[in-house]
Amino acid sequence: RITCVMPYFGYARQDRKDQPRDAIGAKLVADLLTAAGASRILTMDLHAAQIQGFFNIPFDHLYGSAVLMPHLSSLQLERCAVLAPDIGSVKMARAYAKKLGAELAIIDKRRPRPNAAEVMNLIGEVKGRNVVIVDDMIDTAGTLTQSAMAAMELGARSVICACTHALFSGQAIERLENAPISKLVVTDTIPNRERFLQEKLTVLSVAEIFAKAVKMIHDERSISSLFS
Repeated sequence: RITCVMPYFGYARQDRKDQPRDAIGAKLVADLLTAAGASRILTMDLHAAQIQGFFNIPFDHLYGSAVLMPHLSSLQLERCAVLAPDIGSVKMARAYAKKLGAELAIIDKRRPRPNAAEVMNLIGEVKGRNVVIVDDMIDTAGTLTQSAMAAMELGARSVICACTHALFSGQAIERLENAPISKLVVTDTIPNRERFLQEKLTVLSVAEIFAKAVKMIHDERSISSLFS
């Protein structure tokens, strides 16, 4: 029995064809892992949940909120609003807002080209509130930083960002350093050895939740308790 532990599932954004004759990379990776002998997959915060359907073997999908939420709760933020930086992250933001007892706000965003984000409209009330932006990943940080600037321009008291996967591609570090973000909370699903954003960055470990999941799986127990 082989359990493949992948805290960050690569190719997660290649879940469909963007252009004719393009390959669906996520399906290819699923087939390769199965052919290599994996009998179960364990990962966290898939960019597209439907990727689970690419596998013919058991697939367990953990949530980064189990690690991020306790930290956000410990900050004891008053007059808090949770902001979804795009329509795709509304479900995640709604779950955080419910647990934090906060209001929900949404960014209506359109992309003029790949890896470029343009904020069009902010739906909800952020004026005078401590805003928490939540998403599954930070890639080039364009979406995140524009969302933070939009919130501050509309009178937010402060902006905190919480994301599971810290890719930090391209100009992400420079953008985050210059953005009106007081705190950035991520997990270590992707190891980053470089030291940067020292005053803003907090990295939380996912080791404990994955260790619990592996133990439960190999003891043939349900891991449902890890999703609550």
